[in-house]
Amino acid sequence: MQCNIDKKGRIARAISGVLCIILGVVVAVLCYLGKISTSYYWLAGPLIPAGAFSIYEARKSWCVMRAMGFKTPM
Repeated sequence: MQCNIDKKGRIARAISGVLCIILGVVVAVLCYLGKISTSYYWLAGPLIPAGAFSIYEARKSWCVMRAMGFKTPM
């Protein structure tokens, strides 16, 4: 796991990670409170771990897509 992203990439991943986690929690709470249909619970499941993984990537200065050889412009 070598560093393969710069400061701009780290900031972008950290922001997207936090937003994903916030959105996942908001969807879960709104479903629980009955404000939106419970059929949207499935959205919270992938959003929260995806956000956590983005924050992990930001902290490690590492991008899984770049590690697999994809060029991700930033």
